[in-house]
Amino acid sequence: MAELVDKTILKTLVPPSALNAENFQELAGKTFIEVVPPGKAVFKQGDVDKQAVYLIEGEVALTTSTGEASVVKSGTPAARHPLVNQQPRKHTAIAKVPSKITRINSDLLDILLTWDQLSGIEVGEIQVEEQQGGDEGGDWMTRILQSKAFLQVPPANIQALFMRVQEVPVKAGDTIIKQGDDGDFYYIIKHGKCKVTRTSKTNTQLTLATLKEGDAFGEEALLSDAKRNANIIMETDGALMRLSKQDFNSLLKEPMLCWVTNAEAEKMVKEEGAVWLDVRLESEHSNAGIEGSMNIPLFMLRMKAETLDPNKRYILYCDSGRRSSAGAFLLSERGIRACCLKGGLVGRGGGG
Repeated sequence: MAELVDKTILKTLVPPSALNAENFQELAGKTFIEVVPPGKAVFKQGDVDKQAVYLIEGEVALTTSTGEASVVKSGTPAARHPLVNQQPRKHTAIAKVPSKITRINSDLLDILLTWDQLSGIEVGEIQVEEQQGGDEGGDWMTRILQSKAFLQVPPANIQALFMRVQEVPVKAGDTIIKQGDDGDFYYIIKHGKCKVTRTSKTNTQLTLATLKEGDAFGEEALLSDAKRNANIIMETDGALMRLSKQDFNSLLKEPMLCWVTNAEAEKMVKEEGAVWLDVRLESEHSNAGIEGSMNIPLFMLRMKAETLDPNKRYILYCDSGRRSSAGAFLLSERGIRACCLKGGLVGRGGGG
């Protein structure tokens, strides 16, 4: 039976060490030790394996097609990061001595990081001030159309949205979203109130926010292809308008996302003054960030958005494009012009 990586070792690796306890446990249960004898290749130049490979014990020699060579030893700062993480592989990695490695599925790691960094922050940001005199804030449709999120959406898409959105009657006490479930719908409150809660490890409910007419919720799980990170429970009778995940992606998410190639991004930076923005963790950025880029981790982006210059365009990047697309959507909702690097750093041929 395969041996799991010791959690104390896994905790030293970047970026797994940054995961919250729940997501770390999820990763730890899927991370196994692989023994590599001397002379055996860990991966070869040209491989596309979508794995982050970490050296746990031993030494690995890295060589390129031009003969450039380097050695990574376990226990060193370099070994805390994935071995030269570009795809397709630019290096061949061969064990110099009896070694142990672990391979982590890059998509799984990226989804956990995205989910981790989106969870627990959005609900604190979306709490709406109680209005005086019981005013529910006017017509829900007007409030939605006036939001920054819809300024970039083509009129035809907005028309299609209002044609495809479904009205769902709800009762006080109904659970609309359950923490841990898959994301399926994006919701807008037509009338009524609901509360946002999170279930603790002791199974108690912590109320984090109150939402009412015109407020939208549910986009985080759709953006990150992750599980729901909170519960939404109706406090009153009311009605919700809901949009399917497929319609949300095609009508809202994609129109609000601008994807650029590395060449296009470099040109925008040079000629238009665009700014590279790394949404990975500080430790990932310092290990392998684009020169001259600023770093705001995804989990900080909502809080730091107001510090960004609305007159500039930002080119967001991460390893794969998943975290950066979630970040670009969040910035676009706030009226900040944001693009995503297509394929992420891995596709660019750099980064870790």
